[in-house]
Formats: sequence, structure tokens, C-alpha cells
Amino acid sequence: MSRRITGIETEYGCLVDGALQASDWLPRIRDWLFEKHRYGLIDRHDRDWDEPAGNGGFLFNGGRVYIDMGHLEYCTPECTTATEVVRYDRAGDLLLLEAIRELGLEHRVSLIRNNVDHYTGATFGCHENYSLDRRTPLTEKNVLALLAFLTLRVLYCGAGRVGAIRPTRFRGELVMREDPALFQISQRADYIQNDFFEWVQHNRAIINTRDEPLADPRLFRRLHLIHGDSNVLPRALFLKVGTTRLVLDLLDADALPDIALQDAVTSLRALSRNLRPPWWATLANGKPADALELLDAFRSRARQLFGGRDEETDGLLELWGQVLTGLGAAPEGLVGTLDWVTKEHLFRQFCASEGLAWGDPWLESQDLEFHQIHPKRSLGAPLAAPDDLWNPGALRHAMMQPPPGSRAQMRSRLMREILDKKCSYFLDWEAVELGNERRVRMLNPFQS
Repeated sequence: MSRRITGIETEYGCLVDGALQASDWLPRIRDWLFEKHRYGLIDRHDRDWDEPAGNGGFLFNGGRVYIDMGHLEYCTPECTTATEVVRYDRAGDLLLLEAIRELGLEHRVSLIRNNVDHYTGATFGCHENYSLDRRTPLTEKNVLALLAFLTLRVLYCGAGRVGAIRPTRFRGELVMREDPALFQISQRADYIQNDFFEWVQHNRAIINTRDEPLADPRLFRRLHLIHGDSNVLPRALFLKVGTTRLVLDLLDADALPDIALQDAVTSLRALSRNLRPPWWATLANGKPADALELLDAFRSRARQLFGGRDEETDGLLELWGQVLTGLGAAPEGLVGTLDWVTKEHLFRQFCASEGLAWGDPWLESQDLEFHQIHPKRSLGAPLAAPDDLWNPGALRHAMMQPPPGSRAQMRSRLMREILDKKCSYFLDWEAVELGNERRVRMLNPFQS
């Protein structure tokens, strides 16, 4: 099995009724999780200038909840499989839902796992994290191939969105890069401006270049991706995380196909605005190529090298092939598997039943309802294709216990030890300090 730590950070949108302010209630939802150490331990120390004591805390399941620039954010623990990522990501939704219900806010406060504020045009993220070995061969060929994959995967990773931000004209250009759109495959594509950059709030890039491993920097890197959407359907998230892990395995093996795009950002936005095949991308040599064929080149190489190594890999390769075939033939057949396909299908039905023109402002509110984390309000989750990714017993376990095989297990055990001692403490991803007694460093994220 791939030896790689993976995690997801989800920033939630928040809807409140007219008499409330989100800024008043988000802290109460957060605090309920840590009250009487219900699900974790609140920070008793400042983490940064914008993260004072009490702003967030670590959970006993190994994850973390905090408030980031006005958004409630949940981070999964360090996971070693794509299946774990999907389950622990959903566990975060369930923890927040329980807090909302217990606080009596079910009909007044809603959390939305999307990436766009239709009213202001602001965006908020779903960040992916993948560990890399320091010795990974980051040659120019490999980095450009990785950039190409991360651009093209939008065809099955996108969550779909109504509308677009204003058409973009890059500095020095006389024409707009793209036209307005009534519906897009990706929520984040319009906000991505660079191939590579280190910041996450300005000049957002497909590959974030900051080198912050949260582990022994001599041995590990952390690939931090900010260009992806928040997925609702479990198979879409499984594909997004799982195929990216497989492509990083190819990178480790120095076996990526020789694929480079002429302009990744322009390709990302163009793909997002095209809802039916063929999807074309321009290669570095100026020639057009079918994006699905390029993606299948990555899949074929992964199948050659990794097919048969474990059950999850074989399941991923099979689903990846089915989705690429489905996108090329009839995307409508992927309702319940891919977010953007499911959302577009629902909205076309809605427009037909209500006599609305495609692009009616009413669709913006439906867009938000698709991403509701409450199962009775979500338009997307009830249509999820049946599988075992959201097994109820596994999800309940993920709310309470850390995943095996990573330092999340060690951190959770030390946190429970702190409970017994009732002393001061310091918690971070790679360190736990117990009063003045001892400081445990966890520089190896695989050490459980």
C-alpha cells in the first residue's frame, strides 16, 4: 500500500436566519465540542497572531477544529488511506451537526461545505495535504506532469457551481481570458491565478509552494493543494484523494508520463466552462489533446505499476476507469458519483419543473442547498451512489477515535493522558507538551 499521510481541511460556509450573526454562533458551535472535554481539548496557548488561545483545539479523533478568517474549519487527522480520508472528513460534518442540534440551532444555523459566497463573490477553501519523501525526484519534467494532472482532474473532482466571477484579463492582456458562464464544473477555477505560488489567500496557485512539512524537514515535504473544491459525494472525494495519491506514487517512482500543458491556469478555467465532451487541452508543444485521454495515460501507468498491490488501489483504478469512460460517453450516467454532474442534473430538472430559465438567480440558493451538511436539507448527499465509504459504524468510530498507523493515534492517547492529570498542556500536529513534565516530539507522521 502507498505509504503516504493525507488529510483534508474544510472551511464551511455559514447561513443564519436574519436575527443572528454567524460571528456570534460559530464560536459557540466550536466551544460545544470542547466543553467538558466532550470531543477534544481546546488550545490553552496562542498558536499565531491570528490564533489566540481558545480559537480552536485538537479532537480525540486526531483532527482539529478552529475558526479561520470567519469560517469554521475542520481538519481531518493524519490518514494513511483514501478511504480513511473520506470517513474522517464526513465525521467532521457529523460532529458539527451534533453541536448544532444540541445547541438548538437546527432551524437557525446551517453549515455549507462549498467554496463560493454568491452574494459577495468571496471564496473559501478545501485544502488537501499529502506527505512526500524529501528524496522525491522533483525534476522539471515530473513537476510539469504533476501540474498537468492536478489541472485535468477537475473533470471528476469539481463540485459544480452556478455562475462565475467577472471574466479575467491578466495583466498586460487586451482581451478577456474567458466569458461569463451560467454553470461550471469547478467552484475554485475562477479564483486560481498561478501555476505555482506560496500564498493561499492571494495569487492562488494550482501547486502551493510553501515548504511547511509539519514533520522532520530532513525527511518529509508536504504538498499543500488549495485549488480543489469541497466535495459532497463520497465517491468524488475518494477519487480526488485516491487518484492524487496514486499519481504521487508515480512521482516517487519517477514514472510519471511525459505530459506538460502550455498554460495550466487557462486550461483549468476552460475545462471548467465546458460541460460536455470533448474536453481539449493545449500541450506545451502547442498541439491540442483530449483531456480524458491524458488522464487515462496517468491511470494506465498507475495500473501497470500498482495494480494488484492492495484492495483500495484496485478499487480506485476500477472506479477511475469507469468515470473516465462515463465522462467521454454520457456524463449523465455518473449522477450520484460526481458532484458537478449530479448538481447539473438536479438543476436542469428543477428548471424544467419550475419553468425557470437556466441562470435564474433562484439557482444560487439551490446551489447552496446542494452542499448542506444536514442530511435532511442536502440536495446532494441523498443521491450518493451506494457503497461502504460512509458505513455508519465506521463513521461513528471516526468521530471518537483516531485512524491507525499515524501519529494521530499517539496524539490522541497523550491527550487522554492529559485529561487524567488535569495539568497545563501544549498541543500541535508534531508536538505535545504535558505541563512541565515532558515534551513529546512527533516528527515522524507514521509513528503511531
